[in-house]
Amino acid sequence: MEIAAKNQEKRIKKKSLWADAWHRMKRNKSSVIAMVLLGMIFLTAILAPVLIDYDTDVVEPDMRTRLQFPAEGHALGTDELGRDIFSRILYGSRFSLSAGILTVVFSSFIGITIGAVAGYYGGLFDTILMRMMDILLAIPGMLLMITIVTALEPNFMNLIIAMSISSIPSSSRMIRVQVMKVKNQEFIEAVKVLGASDLRIILVHILPNAISPLISSYAMAVAGGIMGISAMSFLGLGVQPPNPEWGAMLSSGKAFIRDVWHVTAFPGIAIVIVVVLLTLLGDGLRDALDPKMKR
Repeated sequence: MEIAAKNQEKRIKKKSLWADAWHRMKRNKSSVIAMVLLGMIFLTAILAPVLIDYDTDVVEPDMRTRLQFPAEGHALGTDELGRDIFSRILYGSRFSLSAGILTVVFSSFIGITIGAVAGYYGGLFDTILMRMMDILLAIPGMLLMITIVTALEPNFMNLIIAMSISSIPSSSRMIRVQVMKVKNQEFIEAVKVLGASDLRIILVHILPNAISPLISSYAMAVAGGIMGISAMSFLGLGVQPPNPEWGAMLSSGKAFIRDVWHVTAFPGIAIVIVVVLLTLLGDGLRDALDPKMKR
């Protein structure tokens, strides 16, 4: 009975923690608006194949309507090959958003593993793993991504691999710091006395408490991933034509920027809007999950 009561109390505390965080999150109007708008953007990206004919509206050229301004029959005008810019931006969101999310997922998985092992065991493990991360950190991120993509082949998946590798050091270091804080707390010592294995301690007791303060940074990392794929595609090392991607659209339209501003303006605005919304959401999550922000 006593054990059941303790488990029930633990569930109530956990629920109240997240309920309290959500309550503080709702008070931040800009973050709530950003979350709603991002939800709409993600939903539109998911439904893009249903809303748009990929072959006809996105990739098929129509030289009769090339470089039309928004007032000439298309919502956002057409590009240098007569393709509808609105349809390409809408479909391109699938590449940009998925790149940001996949980069965070892959880099976080590897970074959390490295950071958790280094932070929990310390000593030689910590020294070796962190020196390896220092080597990666010493290489500029963009240079590392260009090198990896060039060595493999410029395509979407290889770009995800390159961006993930460049993001591993920062992810592992953040987790390491949090793990080192949590592992010295009394409840971890109690779990060790009860005979729990190291793997169980790390997965069940340390990581849930170590990751929570870093959730806001993952929203920022998604924004960084979107800017990363846009930059690489702009250089011709990311998503390849005729597939629509916001950075690639900027690159293909830069030759016409003096005469037809909309070809580059609207893809750039799409990048700015999504990055700003993710930043606002990240700020809101940070304030909601940070115990220092409690009133």
